[in-house]
Amino acid sequence: MENLKINRRLLPLKSHYFLFNAGTAPIVPFMPTFARQLGFSTVVVGTVYTVLPIVGMLAKPTFGAIADRFQRQKLLFILFLILTAVSFFAIMFIPPIPADATVEFHCNGGATDLKHCPKDTPLDAKVIQELQSEGENSILRCDLQCTADAWMWEVICGHWNVTQYCRDHENDFEFSLTAVTKIRDLRLIEECLFISIVEGDFGPGGLSNLFCPSHVGNTSARSFKTTCRSHCNRDEVNGLLTETSIENQAVSGLYQFWLLFMFLVASWVGMAVVVSVGDAICFEMLDDKPHLYGNQRLWGAVGWGTFSIIAGVLVDKFSDGQATKDYSVVFYMMLILLTLDMVVSTKLQHTQTKLSTNIIRDVGAIFASVRIVIFFLWCVAVGLCTALVWNFLFWHLEDLASAHDGNHVEWIKTLQGLAMGIQCFGGELPFFFLSGWILKKIGHVHAMSLVLLGFGVRFLLYSTLTNPWWVLPIELLNGITFGIFYSTMASYASIVAPPGTEATLQGLVGAVFEGVGVSMGSLIAGISFDKIGGSLTFRWFGLGALVLLVVHVVVRRLHERYTMKFGKSTPRNSTCPSGNHANSGEDLTNGLPTVTDENLQLKEKNLLSE
Repeated sequence: MENLKINRRLLPLKSHYFLFNAGTAPIVPFMPTFARQLGFSTVVVGTVYTVLPIVGMLAKPTFGAIADRFQRQKLLFILFLILTAVSFFAIMFIPPIPADATVEFHCNGGATDLKHCPKDTPLDAKVIQELQSEGENSILRCDLQCTADAWMWEVICGHWNVTQYCRDHENDFEFSLTAVTKIRDLRLIEECLFISIVEGDFGPGGLSNLFCPSHVGNTSARSFKTTCRSHCNRDEVNGLLTETSIENQAVSGLYQFWLLFMFLVASWVGMAVVVSVGDAICFEMLDDKPHLYGNQRLWGAVGWGTFSIIAGVLVDKFSDGQATKDYSVVFYMMLILLTLDMVVSTKLQHTQTKLSTNIIRDVGAIFASVRIVIFFLWCVAVGLCTALVWNFLFWHLEDLASAHDGNHVEWIKTLQGLAMGIQCFGGELPFFFLSGWILKKIGHVHAMSLVLLGFGVRFLLYSTLTNPWWVLPIELLNGITFGIFYSTMASYASIVAPPGTEATLQGLVGAVFEGVGVSMGSLIAGISFDKIGGSLTFRWFGLGALVLLVVHVVVRRLHERYTMKFGKSTPRNSTCPSGNHANSGEDLTNGLPTVTDENLQLKEKNLLSE
């Protein structure tokens, strides 16, 4: 019964993990698609998410070192929690980029139509199907304002029978008309929308059948093709035709972009410091039982999974009947939950007792170990893979939903919420709970290889999806790719951290993971999505993860053989460890801890066996 005893001292810590992840779950996964709805392209979003981890990379070790140096971990923890909540909430008030509905006007012989091929967001096939089902008598009228070359007026005035209109506008650079068609004549062909025009209404200028001859005089006529601004009498059609016309290079001139960028940077800095300093507080409260970290962190998975499902359902519910998704409910959820987290975090019974006299020297000393260098490179590799899941998985699911048959778009946020729920309850929760046992059984090195294998399989499965609902069973692999990964990363960093540098090293490890790995992954994935699409991007990332797995295993084996053959168990000029350092795996050369591969293995085994 002793094992079932509740440790009341750790209850505020568990509550923090639950509330912080519950508060960020409604916001963080949906932010790339929210930015997409504001009018930003995959390249722009990918570029922003390249910068954010770099900012986090700088913030984590910097503020971690400040927290360690001045022993103010709890104060900084709460201040940056407030920064996170305020910054995220401000994003809700950013207006979308100005957009317009632009179509191509084609006229050839007796056939005239409008064509629209979206640059970024796929057309909603379900909306088109619902419009087509309205019956033969449903009329669509679209007001067009089209650019006109000089030669086009010969066709307009000579063949469209709009004499009065030509008399008033023949020298203009544009012509205007109302295109009249039947709703059932809308067609979705190869991701482009085609609208066949029955006739053109020129108002006082009269009606026209818009005939364009193949010859004008004795010469072949040029193709009557121009660009028009459009506004139709049906909001559903306007929603299909409307998108931002801003080029990627021009977004830097938009205040919406800078507001989004500024608030995202502030919120990312806040989250980075809260996570790294919070983990340092956790390991100090766990003292000599770092393998129990997963038992605390699993409450974060519970919070994330629960409120991601709720958020997805609520967004779809509040967006019912609207052309775009209404995300306001998730911003209010975030604000309430993070406010509760602030209150709970003030109850943390944490007192920082360890102090490093030279943080930079002590942290720098650990890089004498090849095992630690490999560990940091592994963090970069996992960051590359994680970026694809964090920032582009939902983007891929929305593309699949639109391309499949349109029936999934209405409930896409519910699907995304369910995916996050399975990630947490089916994946992270059991693996966080079992992480201590798993690390004892297989060790940190084999756990690192397992994570890369999980990413390879997961990405290759994503690349085969055609129906977005099949993503749900794949999300069980998140237990390996995040649950095992995060427990391994955090506990390994705690084990190798010299006394008094816990927050600094947790921040440094997190900075390498996000600032280097996730940042590079976001940039590569954003460009790849734009060039080759989601399925091929996941396929190449999956193959890349498997290649990195093989490299990791081979390098580890070669290093172990080299160490066994040429390694030394005790560095020259060292003294025997004693006191609190006995059996810790640390060598006290000149009174300073020195980390070598041999004593690092010993320290890891001692801590995991307790």
